[in-house]
Amino acid sequence: MSREILARFPAGGPRGSRPAEEKADQLTKAGTPATVVMDLDSDRFLVVPERVS
Repeated sequence: MSREILARFPAGGPRGSRPAEEKADQLTKAGTPATVVMDLDSDRFLVVPERVS
C-alpha cells in the first residue's frame, strides 16, 4: 500500500516535544487535513493526509 507522506520526524525527540503533531496541526489549519502515524520499521513519526471515508 502506498501513501503520500507530508513530513517525517524521528521518534527520539526531546521529552515533551511533539513536532509531528505540531506539523499536522499546521497543515490542518492551512486546509490540508493531516494526521500522524508511526512507522515502526524506520522508528519515525509520519505526517500523512487524513483518509476520507
